Amino acid sequence: MSRIGKNPIVLPAGVEVTIGECISVKGPLGTLLAAAHPSVQVSVEGQNVQVSRVEGAVNSSAMWGTMRANLNNMVVGVSKGFEKKLQLVGVGYRAQAQGDILNLSLGFSHPVAHKMPAGVKVECPTQTEILIKGSDKQQVGQVAAEVRAYRKPEPYKGKGVRYSDEVVVIKETKKK
Repeated sequence: MSRIGKNPIVLPAGVEVTIGECISVKGPLGTLLAAAHPSVQVSVEGQNVQVSRVEGAVNSSAMWGTMRANLNNMVVGVSKGFEKKLQLVGVGYRAQAQGDILNLSLGFSHPVAHKMPAGVKVECPTQTEILIKGSDKQQVGQVAAEVRAYRKPEPYKGKGVRYSDEVVVIKETKKK
């Protein structure tokens, strides 16, 4: 078993954690909230956050590492932030960011306009690159998955929206 929950979370400068019914993490990039799980005990000791199991709780060992990982992602999110990079591969595939709306031209007969939720920002350094940034790791990943779902990379030419580190295995076409 990994026991990742044993490791304390070190708070960087400017980040503060308050514990109540909800756990609030406040930093330079915003504030994130998470519900406290009843089978896990969270305590702040100086510049460290310690997560421990409640003895006798039903799934305390399962939630122990999960809660610690979620809190660590919240601390990293409000101090550094998260970003996902997408690439458009295909002739005529273009992206343009206008405020909180991402306009995509993906070979359909109509343009696709994707509205960003609160807390997520989008940038387009070039017409074929999309940078999605935010403090909530889950929300950034979800928005990136929604944008990718408009046109997934197809296996014969590799055209579509893909993550920057994604490897698309190109299939060989059928031969007679």
